[in-house]
Amino acid sequence: MTWALLGGLLLQGAAARAQLSLYTTVDLSRRNSPAVQLAEADVARATAALQQSRDAYLPSVIFGSSIGYSYGFPVGQPSVYNVQAQSLVLSFSQREYIRAARAALRTAELNLEDAVDQVSLDTAMDYIELDTVLRQLTALDEEKRSAERLMNIEQQRVAAGLESRMGATRAELNAAQADLRRLDLEAEAELLREKLAHLTGLSPASMVPQAETIPGEPMFAQGGATLGLKNASVEAGFANAVSKHYVARGDNRQNYRPQISLGVNYSRYAEFNNYAEYYLRFQHNNFDVGLQMQLPFFDATKRAQARGSAADAVHADAQAAQARDIGEEQMQQLRGSLRELRAQERVARLQNDLAQQQLESVETQLAGGAQSVGAPALSPADQMLAQIAERQRYTQVLDAHLQLMRAELGLLRATGGLADWLNTPPHTP
Repeated sequence: MTWALLGGLLLQGAAARAQLSLYTTVDLSRRNSPAVQLAEADVARATAALQQSRDAYLPSVIFGSSIGYSYGFPVGQPSVYNVQAQSLVLSFSQREYIRAARAALRTAELNLEDAVDQVSLDTAMDYIELDTVLRQLTALDEEKRSAERLMNIEQQRVAAGLESRMGATRAELNAAQADLRRLDLEAEAELLREKLAHLTGLSPASMVPQAETIPGEPMFAQGGATLGLKNASVEAGFANAVSKHYVARGDNRQNYRPQISLGVNYSRYAEFNNYAEYYLRFQHNNFDVGLQMQLPFFDATKRAQARGSAADAVHADAQAAQARDIGEEQMQQLRGSLRELRAQERVARLQNDLAQQQLESVETQLAGGAQSVGAPALSPADQMLAQIAERQRYTQVLDAHLQLMRAELGLLRATGGLADWLNTPPHTP
């Protein structure tokens, strides 16, 4: 029993640290995100509202009873039971309300799509950023080891009287700066794990990214055709404006247009009341059916309501157009920033390549390779400095690539291509 329990705990701990692919993490966030659940509830409510507007043409059936004792002349209708049915037959407004409800449902569906896209973007960026931070921590550990070796070398040189204390202090400063950067990166990694845990519903300890599951850069970012704005939030704004216009038309058509309803009523009057004493040819079974027509000739309240609905429709039009303009401006800003971010990443990569070449040159010379005539002799301290510089440049490359990916995914979000990018085969980092 003890070994079985211990094995279960070990398996549970291994599962908690199992790696999650980007696609799995995004899929979990879509299923567990409160924002998506709110949007799904709005879709369900809009679906019910559409069904409610259609059901106005279906008869509503009510069963009731008003049985009671009466003395003298009967003043009521003490029926044993009665059944009433009523439905709308003709309404010029109801057709517009149905169209408005259908457009409102489309608005809710687009808002749900927008919520899914936003959650997917947030999850993907947090996932990529966490992977980047973990890579930076690995590089920082290597930099810290080189800084500690450099500090030991400088301390030995100071003790031997070969160098001033300044070199040892500089080496100690490098190690202290590495410790400070590590604290910042560790805090950032914990925050990202917490965000991903809230999005996916898993524990923060299980947030271990797989770099090989992250797709490569989007095609448009490598010189492909420029896409236009295709944002579900903007489309939802225009769908909402359409719904408002239908509501305004429905409210306006409540004036000067007839409305016809159908009514059916059956009642079974009680036999023990004294109806037969006061009414000729009294019968217990009674049935009537008829149409009710109303023609609103003048109704100031409905006319004011129609004006208010028309103003709401104009407001929704302007709001949708404003959201579209803001989206296009942001997309244009992202396109412009992409060029600068690509240039910054290229500079960072070239600086890293140069630092690697300098490190290789130092290692070659220390290994007994040829040195330039008149060049100062190299020492192990120079090798440690070159290693520190190379790791720092590599960290800058990771940061530049993260900023570029952030802008690229933001542009994908604006152009409606984020879902396709998430479904593309991953690249090899």
